[in-house]
Amino acid sequence: MAADLRLRILESITDVPASAWDTLTGPEAPPFIRHAWLSAMEESGSARLETGWEPQHLTIWRGKKLVAASPAYRKHHSMGEYIYDFSWAGAAERLGIEYYPKLVVGAPLSPATSPRFLIAPGEDVLTLRLALIQAAIESAREGGCSSVHFLYPREDEAELLEEQGLARRITLQFHWKNPGYRSYDDYLSRFDSKRRSQLKRERGAAANQGIRIRTVRGQELGPEHARRAYGFYEATCESRGPWGQVQLNEDFFVRAFHSLPETVELVQAEHNGKVIAGAFNLVTPERLYGRYWGCHEEHPFLHFHVCLYHSVDECIQTGRKVFEPGAGGEHKISRGFEPTAVHSAHLLFDETLDKAVRDFLRREHAHLRPAVEEAEQISGLKPWPLQGRATG
Repeated sequence: MAADLRLRILESITDVPASAWDTLTGPEAPPFIRHAWLSAMEESGSARLETGWEPQHLTIWRGKKLVAASPAYRKHHSMGEYIYDFSWAGAAERLGIEYYPKLVVGAPLSPATSPRFLIAPGEDVLTLRLALIQAAIESAREGGCSSVHFLYPREDEAELLEEQGLARRITLQFHWKNPGYRSYDDYLSRFDSKRRSQLKRERGAAANQGIRIRTVRGQELGPEHARRAYGFYEATCESRGPWGQVQLNEDFFVRAFHSLPETVELVQAEHNGKVIAGAFNLVTPERLYGRYWGCHEEHPFLHFHVCLYHSVDECIQTGRKVFEPGAGGEHKISRGFEPTAVHSAHLLFDETLDKAVRDFLRREHAHLRPAVEEAEQISGLKPWPLQGRATG
C-alpha cells in the first residue's frame, strides 16, 4: 500500500460518517451497500457478533479522507449468504480444519450483485481495488480466519479477483429483464398461447377471490408497515423449518423503513378489510429487488401475484430495466425470469482444502451451460422483436 494510505478496520459501520461512506457508493448505488442499510443491519442487532456477523469493514484513508472501502464481516456460520459453501465446511471438518471464522466481503443477508470495492471519485480505481484485496487477505490471515470470500461482486471485480489468484465461482439467479415492453400484454406476447392463458389465470385469481393488491411507498409508509413486513418475513421463516431461521428482527425493518424511505416499498394483499400477505421490496431508478414475502392466509397463486406479476407490471409502467427477486426459485423460469450469472471469489488458506474447492468449482462450472440451456428451454420465451417490427 502506498505510503500516504492507511488501512483502518471498522468494527461498526457507524464508526464512519454516513456522508463519507455514501460518497464512495455514489447516489445510484444498490441499497445493500449504502450506510443506512448496513447501519440498520448492525444497529438493530441483526448483523452483529452475537448473530454470527462480526463487522470488519475494510477502509483506506489518505489523511482524514476516506478514499476506499469494502463492507466485510467475520462470519461464524454460513447462513444468510446464498453462495452455498456448507459442503466446504464439511470437508474442512473431515480434514480437521476450523472453517469458522471466515472473512466475507459483502452485505449481510443480501444476495444481490453490488460493488465490493467502493472508491472515491477521482481516485486510482485499480490501485485501491488491489489495496482492498490485499487488506482482505492479510486481515483474514492475521485474524485467524480460514478463508476469504467475496460474495456477489460485479463481473469486472470478479475478473480482477480471479487474476489475483482467487477461485472464481459462477452460479445462477433468475431475473426478469425489460427489453422495452410498452405494456403487460407485450410481456405476455413472448409466451405461447398455453402459457399466456396460465399466467393470465394465475394473475386473475386474486380479483376473483376478492383480493386487492397494491404497492405502498413514499410518504404513505409508516412504522405499522415496517412491523407488518417483519410479521410476513417471520411467518415465512417459521414455515420453512430448520432452513427458515429468523435472522432479521423487527427493529431492522423499522430502521430500514425510516432511513430508506425513497428505496423501500411494500406490496400488500388485502382481503375482507385485512392485509393478508405482503412483499418487502427495494427499488432504484433502474432495478427492483424482491426481498421478503409472507402471508397469513393461503390462497391459490397469491404468492406469484404478490411477488412476481404485480411487480413485473409496475416495472413495465415505470420503465425499470431489471427485477431481481432474490436467490433460488426455479418456478420463476416458466414465468419469464431469465438465468443470470452471479459471481463470487474464494481463497482458502489451507492448501489441501483450497485445491479441493478449486476442483469442485471446475466440475460445477462444467454444468453451468447445460443448466442455462435447460432454463431457457423451460422458459419458452420468444425473441423480443426489434424496434419497429410487429409484435404479432
